[in-house]
Amino acid sequence: SFDKANRTSAGSFRGPGIDEGLRIFEEVKKQTQLPVITDIHEAWQAAPVAEVADVVQIPAFLCRQTDLLKAAAETGRIINIKKGQFASPSVIVQAAKKVEQFGNEKVMLCERGTTFGYTGLIVDPMGLVQMKESGYPVVLDATHSLQSPSSRASGSSGEIVSGGERRLVPEMGMMGASLGVQGIFVEVDDEVDSAPCDG
Repeated sequence: SFDKANRTSAGSFRGPGIDEGLRIFEEVKKQTQLPVITDIHEAWQAAPVAEVADVVQIPAFLCRQTDLLKAAAETGRIINIKKGQFASPSVIVQAAKKVEQFGNEKVMLCERGTTFGYTGLIVDPMGLVQMKESGYPVVLDATHSLQSPSSRASGSSGEIVSGGERRLVPEMGMMGASLGVQGIFVEVDDEVDSAPCDG
């Protein structure tokens, strides 16, 4: 992402911004010949992002925002809607229907966990099945679904950051595959412990 706008702490790393981020994505596409996915947080970002990204992603916290879904739909790109931690499968299906109503049938749904207590997430296998039954392609975010959002203080600054159970990513991915999801999303970094994102 070029801007992680939903960080818990104001001092947390957010990304390079839209201009530099899109330049980086364009270079990645050129070098790897692979499609690029990134999220948008505001409706005005949809058009410039769609000039580079093959898939426009709607963040979980914003999955019901009609204006954002409309702007994304109007790009004509594939739209990946991350299911909010507060949302049921039926709610995320309604978000996908909004995108279709705005003229774009290229929609996929992404499970990234449901809030369990204050700092835990769980993935309900029944929810994955219900999302699949909607007819939309379903992706399981095997890394963020194991996140512990805003769960610990970091260093001397005391900033609140996210943690998680990354050791369980393979098992989470296998669960999704066994249920027949169409894709597994995994966030990676060469040096996970010093990565500027998610703690």
